[in-house]
Formats: sequence, structure tokens, C-alpha cells
Amino acid sequence: MNIKHHFIEKGKGTPLILLHGNSESNEYFEHQVEYFSKSYRVIAIDTRGHGKTRRGSAEFTLNQFAEDLKQFLDKMQITKAIILGFSDGGNIALLFALKYQQYALALIIDGANLSPSGIKAYVQIPIYLGYLCCKALACVSKKVEAREKMLRLMTHQPNIKQVELAKITVPVLVIAGSHDIVKASHTKEIYEALPNAKLVILAGDHFVAAKHPKEFNESVEKFLRLSDNI
Repeated sequence: MNIKHHFIEKGKGTPLILLHGNSESNEYFEHQVEYFSKSYRVIAIDTRGHGKTRRGSAEFTLNQFAEDLKQFLDKMQITKAIILGFSDGGNIALLFALKYQQYALALIIDGANLSPSGIKAYVQIPIYLGYLCCKALACVSKKVEAREKMLRLMTHQPNIKQVELAKITVPVLVIAGSHDIVKASHTKEIYEALPNAKLVILAGDHFVAAKHPKEFNESVEKFLRLSDNI
């Protein structure tokens, strides 16, 4: 794995793993750590190259992040966990479950997408232009090179086929904001492709967990309470 994850851990009980989005850190989940630690062992991780976790020498891809998660759980001796991922964190959670579903009790996928085409054009086009600029200037500084790799995550990944989601049989809560940057039709496609899923649309944009934590947390709590074997 060649990195040591920085993480926040609080509470006892069933592990609840929190995975943040692109260019963020575990601080995104400040309203979730406190709330869910009353009932769960909450672990909010800084992904490779994010927050206080080093980039390391391995590939900087979502698939690598999913492998990192597997190795992190093994190191922590966690064999079963609920995994909650936001944005790229949700994409990582899906990739992880496709390969290591035996670790997952349930998934909460917030603002995830299966491919870059799932993001609305008014958001994706500026990201792509920014990526091209950083790629052209990557030789100027390490900072620009690092930014290019971060943007590349959003312009080239993930690449999950909708039909693959049928393999994920654990309970999944699909959440999105009513004005999310992910296309509503795309979120619906994810929900419909998962055999054991529930869909919740909350008033707000892409960052509903941070901006509307009460509604978000209550939706997640209700889902977990009503799901079997959790």
C-alpha cells in the first residue's frame, strides 16, 4: 500500500467507514462523525493524496483507492463494515463493493456517478478545461502536476458499467441532491441497476451531507435501521 492513512475514529459498535470526495478530506464529514458515533464505530479516512494522507508511489486512480480501502480494513482487522461514500468516495465504495463485497454490510452512495458523462455539462466542461491547462503546464511545478492528477480523476474516471451493479446485492442507499451536479437521470440509472437499493433525493445541491446534515443523517439512520442484518 506504501502509505499510512490519516483517519478520525470515534464511537463503538459496527464500523461505519466514511469516504470523502475529490480534493477534500475527512473534515467534510464533521456533522456525520459526531452524529453516528453515538451508535457506530465511525472511521473517516483521508484518501491517498488527500488531506493528511500521502500520495505514495502507487497509481493515483479510483481503483487504487478501492485497493487502499481493502488494505486499510485488513490492517484494522475489520471484516464487515457499512461504507458511506460521497462523490468520488461513493465511486470508490461502488468499485470496492464490486471486488470485495464480502466486507460490506451496506453501502450509502451520495452523489456518485458511473462515468464522467454522468456529471452535468456546465460542471464537467470547466473541469475538463482545467485539466487540459494543468496537463499542459504540469512541468512548471509539482503543485500544478498534482492538480492535473486530481482533475484527471474527474475527467477520466470512474468507468463502471451499469450492468455490473447487479453484482452488488447488499443493501444500498442512493442519495443525491435535488440540484446535484450529477444528472438526475444518471442517479436514477444507478438506483435502478442495484438489486437491493433505496433512493432518496434531498433538497439541496451536491453537498447535502454538509449543508443539510439533519436531513441527510436522518435518511441514512432510517435506511440502516430498516435494513436487515446490520
